[in-house]
Amino acid sequence: MLEEIGTTEQGDLVINVGPQHPATHGVLHLVITLNGETIKKVDPHLGYIHRSIEKMCESLSYRQFIYTTSRMDYLSSHINNHACALVVEKGLQVEIPQRAQVIRVLMDELTRLASHLLWWGAMAMDVGAITPFFHAFRERELITDIMEETCGARLTMNYMVPGGVMADIHPNFQTKVKSLIAGLKSKLPEYDELVTGNIIFQERMKGVGYISKEDAISYGCSGPVARASGVSCDIRKWYPYDCYAQLKFDEIIRTEGDSYARYLVRMDEMRQSIAIIDQLIDVIPEGEFQAKTKAVLKLPKGEFYTMVETARGELGVYIVSEGATTPYRIKFRSPGFSNLSALNHMSIGGKIGDLVATMGTLDLVIPDIDR
Repeated sequence: MLEEIGTTEQGDLVINVGPQHPATHGVLHLVITLNGETIKKVDPHLGYIHRSIEKMCESLSYRQFIYTTSRMDYLSSHINNHACALVVEKGLQVEIPQRAQVIRVLMDELTRLASHLLWWGAMAMDVGAITPFFHAFRERELITDIMEETCGARLTMNYMVPGGVMADIHPNFQTKVKSLIAGLKSKLPEYDELVTGNIIFQERMKGVGYISKEDAISYGCSGPVARASGVSCDIRKWYPYDCYAQLKFDEIIRTEGDSYARYLVRMDEMRQSIAIIDQLIDVIPEGEFQAKTKAVLKLPKGEFYTMVETARGELGVYIVSEGATTPYRIKFRSPGFSNLSALNHMSIGGKIGDLVATMGTLDLVIPDIDR
């Protein structure tokens, strides 16, 4: 839906984009004030997919609430679940078996690859290139096949549990992951040839949607959005969890701060995820895939917080416990909400035609923002 809703006293045009519009990638409503084609203000309106997830969690047990987060950023289900499992384990002071830690990190990085692949295809399509979408889904389909075989779902997975993972990996897991990684290594140069080096694509992205390092910090941006403006904020590096501290990988940081920099950060992050999987896939330890925990979990009285690096940035989980079998309060710090808050700042002075490129490089998943 693209509908004119009036003009201001100064003669500026005010239009709606969304809540149902292909460029918003979900039910997001933007009220945009324009002077000709120049953007004067972008005002996001939320609430169309609000489900009170945090309130729902307060009536669910410490095993059950984890899986509501699969319905937030549904492209980072495993990583969201991982954050929730970590905060419960922190409260219970449970030691996680090495095998479970490695499986979790492998699933996290496969999830990051699947998410970045979908973003790459959608990003190219947003600015007019249809073909890359089919290339991206060809590779992403292989990852969802692995996910389905391992945990029975292709999108909203429920696999991480307090103490480890719900079930051991499938016997075909290592073979299929190795085949996937070998294929991706050969495909990424094709992606660069098809999109990254394309002069038309670069002209649409360079200098568009700029945000400085200081402003990225001020708006609370995280993930590739912040790192493209020179902010070092990868939670896997700053506050490593499970076996990330033992792995060799680079935090991708650029300083240009525009849409093209955010694009390049995600492309290089896919290469780093491949390097992480390469280090782990042949050395998955033997042993238990889940630590022994009580059937009914109770966290001691107190406040607990953990954070992880999702495909879109920092996800924090904050729990207040009164010692019962359900959380007294839960708050999620999702990356999309803070990144969206910077959209107005990034878009002012730009052209309405460039807004799609700016939004595409924010990689918004609306149910993560509008919980």
